[in-house]
Amino acid sequence: MNGATEAELGPVDWELAVATAVRLVRPGPVIGKDEADHVVGRLRELAPQAEVHVRELTGLGQGLPLLPGEVVDRPAWVRAAAQGLAALTAPAMPRQAGAMASILAGTAGVQAGVVMAFLSSRVLGQYDPFSPSEQLAGRLLLVAPNIVGAQQALDVPDDDFRMWVCLHECTHRLQFTGVPWLRRYFSDQVTALLSTMDEDRAPLPDVIRDFRHKLRAGDGPIGLIELIQSPQQKAVLDRLIALSTLLEGHADHVMDAVGPTVVPSVSTIRSRFTARRKGGGLLDRVLRTLLGVDAKVRQYEEGAAFTEYVVERVGMDGFNAIWTSADTLPTRAEIAEPMTWLRRVAP
Repeated sequence: MNGATEAELGPVDWELAVATAVRLVRPGPVIGKDEADHVVGRLRELAPQAEVHVRELTGLGQGLPLLPGEVVDRPAWVRAAAQGLAALTAPAMPRQAGAMASILAGTAGVQAGVVMAFLSSRVLGQYDPFSPSEQLAGRLLLVAPNIVGAQQALDVPDDDFRMWVCLHECTHRLQFTGVPWLRRYFSDQVTALLSTMDEDRAPLPDVIRDFRHKLRAGDGPIGLIELIQSPQQKAVLDRLIALSTLLEGHADHVMDAVGPTVVPSVSTIRSRFTARRKGGGLLDRVLRTLLGVDAKVRQYEEGAAFTEYVVERVGMDGFNAIWTSADTLPTRAEIAEPMTWLRRVAP
């Protein structure tokens, strides 16, 4: 499959990535058509309701239109993810011509497709601020087969779990739509990181030594990308990781803080879901580590702990000072020590 000429191909052939992923995607849980239609309908109904609850708790997005979510299957999530990644990375990944460029783009496309296929059975929902949409507000995706499969595996009330997932994703949408400068800031950081990827990286012996040091220090799961960056790239990556940790942790805090009046079984869902995040067989765990997924799990925990600490001391209004500008975002060090952020931003 090759939908573009050599002259049109960028560093990643996203069409090939999608084709590869769709071929490798595993089937979802088997349910009847009536039940599937019911799940899709309920998810569409719950997304706007969830956003109302998130707005009331966080104060974000007041006055913005309430938008629905898109309910998709695994192949549709792959296509949307590829579209969003292509839009996000395009500014820093110029197109090149020639046979070698085509070969490299195809290789990168296959690799990206394998990663997306792996993730397609694990992603419950996703807000992508970079995917085009008619409302210019990105796309909120709810992956129906994964939500059904997770709910069945956790053995929790179905509508409670659906609402819980919607709360998380709607929080992400409000982070970007309610904080106008955040989308550009995130995009600029990704561009800055990718535009320096061809620069000299740390020598392999230094990478191995750093890896061993991090393991001995008990730093937890490490994404491989963190081990191969130059000092300049590490500075940008630190900002991206700090922001991602904040966004994920804030969303995790909100989905629980909305409370049992909205999700009656929230405590049970959280405890079982947390245990499930850390599960998986040996191969699954190896892949998760290589892809940085385990590091992502730790981001949820650290970001939620930071959010809870700040909200307990200065309330949600005080926490919202974080959205004032890029200068008020926490650093990675401040996320680990939230009092240092409070002293700096909200003394």
